[in-house]
Amino acid sequence: MLTIRDLTLKGKRVLVRVDFNVPMDADKNITDDIRIRMALPTINHVLEEGGKLILCSHMGRPGGKRVMDFSLAPVAAHLAEILGREVKLAPDCIGEESEALVSAMQDGDVVMLENLRFYEQETNNDADFAEQIARMADVYINDAFAVSHRAHASVVGIPAHVAEKAAGFLLQTEMDFFHKAMHTPVRPLVALVGGAKVSSKLGALHNMLDKVDTMIIGGAMANTFLKSQGVDMGASKIEEDLLESAREFVQEAEKKGVKLYLPVDFVAADRFAPDAVVKNVTFRDVPSEWMALDIGPASTSYFQEAMADARTIVWNGPMGAFEMDAFARGTMAMCQAVASSHALSVTGGGDSNAAVKKSGEAANISYMSTGGGAFLRLMEGKTLPGVEVLEAD
Repeated sequence: MLTIRDLTLKGKRVLVRVDFNVPMDADKNITDDIRIRMALPTINHVLEEGGKLILCSHMGRPGGKRVMDFSLAPVAAHLAEILGREVKLAPDCIGEESEALVSAMQDGDVVMLENLRFYEQETNNDADFAEQIARMADVYINDAFAVSHRAHASVVGIPAHVAEKAAGFLLQTEMDFFHKAMHTPVRPLVALVGGAKVSSKLGALHNMLDKVDTMIIGGAMANTFLKSQGVDMGASKIEEDLLESAREFVQEAEKKGVKLYLPVDFVAADRFAPDAVVKNVTFRDVPSEWMALDIGPASTSYFQEAMADARTIVWNGPMGAFEMDAFARGTMAMCQAVASSHALSVTGGGDSNAAVKKSGEAANISYMSTGGGAFLRLMEGKTLPGVEVLEAD
């Protein structure tokens, strides 16, 4: 896969697919610009090399309609402030006006196309839509890892119509860190997996059994695994249709010699609410009408010991309902354990990264992936369409 560093950009129209789907408040002020800032190395490289920079992104889910609440205007203004130069917002992502704006660009100019998802053709990977955008570019750069698992027009359609294509610095970094963590890890390699559903991560779990030395499973998904082993989990969230799959997974881990850790105690509550009655219970003592909403102190120590000698840690998914303070302690403890380890640590997924930020340990994690769905797809052992198309002849 070529990277942006391999291409000559001077005088060329360089279309960069970024992920600027940033959160905003009611007044359209950007509340977290990390996605914009992580694209700056690629943006600055194009400008330093004398390219004509054209940015394209989606924003929210306007459903294929021109809903101005999802306009990229605030993003263009914010980026202009960061760069200290004008960022022109095109009136659309296709059409004569946008093409004319691009045609008038000088080296070092920046144009941002309007929201790609104002057209349903974007998510449908419509070939004509992709071609209309592609004819504004000489070079295509994918720097949007977070959407690279989606076969959308801006991800896989456009590069088919552009002569030169490559990965941006962010996409390259994402792939490099994942490769280091899962394909060429320094061992022992520990996978810490949490979250709500076994169903969304079963493929990843099975794939990782062939790669990891130790696997720790927490969060609500652990309830299903424990129940598959005959443990009564009270009113906890359970995926009943996956009990047999969970049982088979435990057996498979044992056969492959992978150390599997499940919670031994919980913070249980009589209901899912901030003011619920809460108590610590062992995994065999969850009251019949109560639910497990966080790992308990014994599980925290147990998991910390499991990670003590790790040289590589991959983490996806929280250990409990950390959004509520009453059920955040287990996840916060894992953040601190991963951050204080001597391992290469890679986290992926919105909830995992949100938890790390909440804990104040973000600076002590080796790499926090920008893509939840894309990260999970890689964990499943699958390729990313947005990367495959860059590797095609």
